[in-house]
Amino acid sequence: MHPAPSVILFTALSGLGFGMLASLGLGNPDVTGLSAFIFFALAFALTIGGLLASVFHLGNPKNAIKAFSQWRSSWLSREGILSVLALSIMGIYAIGAIFLGVRWHVLGATGAILSVATVFTTSMIYTQLKSIPRWNHWNTPVLFLSLTIAGGALMTGQVRCAIAALIIAGVIQIVTWYMGDRRFAARASTIGTATGLGDIGQVRMFEPPHTGTNYLLSEMVYVVGRKHGQKLRVIALGLMVVLPVILLCLSQDHFTGAIAVISHLIGVFVSRWLFFAQAEHVVGLYYGQR
Repeated sequence: MHPAPSVILFTALSGLGFGMLASLGLGNPDVTGLSAFIFFALAFALTIGGLLASVFHLGNPKNAIKAFSQWRSSWLSREGILSVLALSIMGIYAIGAIFLGVRWHVLGATGAILSVATVFTTSMIYTQLKSIPRWNHWNTPVLFLSLTIAGGALMTGQVRCAIAALIIAGVIQIVTWYMGDRRFAARASTIGTATGLGDIGQVRMFEPPHTGTNYLLSEMVYVVGRKHGQKLRVIALGLMVVLPVILLCLSQDHFTGAIAVISHLIGVFVSRWLFFAQAEHVVGLYYGQR
């Protein structure tokens, strides 16, 4: 699929922000006053910034409010509702920590659960799509959640937890790439099944369905060279996991931590770009692109 910048920013920033809110809601770190203000301000900036980026990916941003009405059947609607609940509850929790110097544990735990649940609903928007075999698997939500937990621990200075979570997320990312590369072929979809003509014999493309491009080709058919894809995977894993883990093991000062966070975020951006760019939509079969 075409890797739109808005959806890359959305999934990367909101995942990191909600992970940070979940960590803060559970009291990691146990901060109040000015320190709490700095942590919560950064967490809300990442989360809201990511959510606002997602609006630009809608066909008509003016109709974004309508997405909340389809919660019975739409993961997008569920995501919207849960994000509002999570941000509202964590906002109240933040007020208590910043201005009153108290932590309402039940409220924080509830906000943490809702924050993680919001990321899960985001992942399910992609997991539910049977037309994209690479995404249509349990490892998609596992990958999203593992990166959220790792990013949240990293952003809140939970060094030991962050190192362990980053390594686990890295392993999950590798497994996801390995399994994803084989999933389209495993579905046994061909031009014959795409056109419905497979029952009458071998089907091949005589010429394209039309001479010009269209929305499906520009948005749903995006081909990444294998060599380029492998190089980007190494870069993503190195920046997202390997470098931050090395930096955290060598030093735990604020400067090193900041470099680790920046490296992780850039790595997540690259990983998300690949997540969308390497997603083979079955509609490509109809155009002879798969």
